Amino acid sequence: MDARIVDAYEHAVALFSRVAGAGYIRMVKTVPSLYGFLYDRVERAKEPGSLRKWLGTLSARNLHRLIAELDPSCVICTHAFPCGIMAQYKRTIDPSLPVVGVVTDYVVHPVWIYPNVDAYAVATDEMRSALISRGVEPGRVWVTGIPVDPRFALVPPKSQARRELGVGSLEDRQLVLVMAGGLGIGPLETMLRGLVPLRDGIAAVVLTGKNARRRARLERWCAQWPFPVSIHGFEDNVYDYMHAADLLLTKPGGLSVSEALVARLPMVLVRPLGGQEQRNTRYLLERRAALYASTEEEIARAARRLLERPGARRRILVRAEALRRPEAAADVAEIVRDLVEREAPAVSAAGSR
Repeated sequence: MDARIVDAYEHAVALFSRVAGAGYIRMVKTVPSLYGFLYDRVERAKEPGSLRKWLGTLSARNLHRLIAELDPSCVICTHAFPCGIMAQYKRTIDPSLPVVGVVTDYVVHPVWIYPNVDAYAVATDEMRSALISRGVEPGRVWVTGIPVDPRFALVPPKSQARRELGVGSLEDRQLVLVMAGGLGIGPLETMLRGLVPLRDGIAAVVLTGKNARRRARLERWCAQWPFPVSIHGFEDNVYDYMHAADLLLTKPGGLSVSEALVARLPMVLVRPLGGQEQRNTRYLLERRAALYASTEEEIARAARRLLERPGARRRILVRAEALRRPEAAADVAEIVRDLVEREAPAVSAAGSR
């Protein structure tokens, strides 16, 4: 079965995509609390707003040509926005096209929920219960974990991982991976300053995502840093960096923390945004599978605890192991395969695809 990755924003409502994307970045940079407020307010809403309904209808029409061209056997949505578009598409254009929603956080927001989405893959039993409580049929909700690249689970010896990554010269230091998501908008400078008290025994690799301006600024800022720091942009092989590292400092996006769990890399979660990142943080902290820090002093304490106290490190890894779902991607693929095979006879009889 072949797969095609499509940016639903680009194909459905390109202008809205540019405006919304720029607005989102500006909001989380300048007033992150506003994003949390809006997330909470929409979460409490009983019905979709009129703008959301209008965008769903318009987007479904705009996607019609693309779907006709690709002729998919199934559409998998990893974001709530395309999930809503495809629900509207099934209502107004083709109810036979299977749609699967894959929720990539440790909380499910109501904007994901539509009565005609054929299946949901979620991270936890609590999320499954939340969907069922809002009217989704139990047979349509599967607890798979959050799917990540299977290579995160192939954990080699750290010495080998560092040699393959080209940082073998740092063998005498512990390596801290510092991340801020694909947009590179997390508190990277705060994270690096928080590590200064550990400077004699550590090195750091920073991934700035697709934020080229942030990367250039950090390269200048770290030119004379008191411990070795390597700055990189967006990388496809994040699993190699996680395998080489001893500790991860990150903003708690659902995919990033799931990748770290699968890679068996202990985490310090730093300054989550409101909304889903706060919920992700709460989920991990309640299970004592990660540490949290917001100030430079807290970052230093948490990093020391996980780098210098083997017992503390071992305990947090044991608790994180209970949340580790390396087979999530394969489990979601199995759900999709079963759904496609179940729908195939009806589709053939109808002659629509």
